[in-house]
Amino acid sequence: MSLSTRTRTRTLALTAGAAVLALALTACGSAATGGTGGTDRADGMTGGHGMAGMDHGAASAAATTAAPAAGAPAAERNGYRLTSAVDTLPAGAPAEYRFTVTGPDGAPVTAYETDQTKRMHFYAIRSDLTGFQHLHPEMAADGTWTAPLAAPAAGTWRVYASFVPDSGAGKGAGLVLSRTVDVPGEGAAADAPLPAATGTTTVDGYTVTVEGAPAAGRAGELKVTVARDGRPVTDLQPYLETFAHLTAFHAGDQAFAHLHPQARAEAGSTGGPTLSFHAELPAGGDWRLFLQFMTGGTLHTAALTLRVG
Repeated sequence: MSLSTRTRTRTLALTAGAAVLALALTACGSAATGGTGGTDRADGMTGGHGMAGMDHGAASAAATTAAPAAGAPAAERNGYRLTSAVDTLPAGAPAEYRFTVTGPDGAPVTAYETDQTKRMHFYAIRSDLTGFQHLHPEMAADGTWTAPLAAPAAGTWRVYASFVPDSGAGKGAGLVLSRTVDVPGEGAAADAPLPAATGTTTVDGYTVTVEGAPAAGRAGELKVTVARDGRPVTDLQPYLETFAHLTAFHAGDQAFAHLHPQARAEAGSTGGPTLSFHAELPAGGDWRLFLQFMTGGTLHTAALTLRVG
C-alpha cells in the first residue's frame, strides 16, 4: 500500500450520528457503522479495505437532512449512488449482476484505488444471512461493473459495493453502498432460522473457534483460532494481502462489517493459528460472521453466529 493511500485512508469520513464500529486486529485475520481500524460500513462513509491498524482518524462528514438513518444500508451516500437496471435474478442458476457507481457530478465513477489488491469488493447475502458471496467484479470502460454471482436461492438478497474513489469529491474516502435484488421462485418468502450463537464451527475439516464476549458500544477483543484434527494450523496463506478476511452482517437490518488483520501478509509467507481482533460493535444482538482463509491454494469460508450483549 502506498504512502499516499495510507494518508488518504487516515482521513476517511464517517456519517455523522452513526455509531462507531471499529475492528482493528492486533495480530495478523466486513461494519454496519464506520470508524477506525479499517472498518467498512453499509450505512455511509467507511474506513475502506485498507489494512486495519492504520490510524484512519475520527474524521466526520456533515449530515444532511436526506441522509439515511445510521445503521441502515443505503444505495446513496455523500453524493455517490449505486445504480443498477437489475431488479431480479433467476433462482438456482449463475447470474451476472451489472451495476454502476455514479459520483456527485452524476457521471459514472471509473477511477478507483486498489484496495487489498482489488478496485471493487462486492458482497451478496440473502435476507436470512445465508448464501454469502464475496466477489471481485470487472469494470468496463464506461464504468459498468459485472459481478458473476453463483446460483442464488430464491428470496430477497442484498448486495454491497465497497470501494475507494480515486478522483472527484470523494477521492481517497472508502464507501459501502447497498441495494436489494429479488430472486423469484419457490421458497422465496421463507427465511431459514439464524443458527444459534456458538463459539465454534467446522468447514472443510478445519475447526474455527471464536473467543470473546464483546458488548455493544464497548471495545473488546475477539480471538479466532484455526485448527485441523486437533492441531493448530500455521500454514494460512495470504489472501487479499492478509491471512484471513472477516465479514459480518447484523441480523435484522443486514448492517455490514468488514475486518482484517493488522499485519500485512507478504507473498510466500504463512500465518496462524490465532488471529486477534479488537472489536467495538455498536449494536447488540446476533451478528453472522464469515471468515475466509486460504490453505494449499484453496479458499475456505467458515460461518458462525456471534451474540453481542
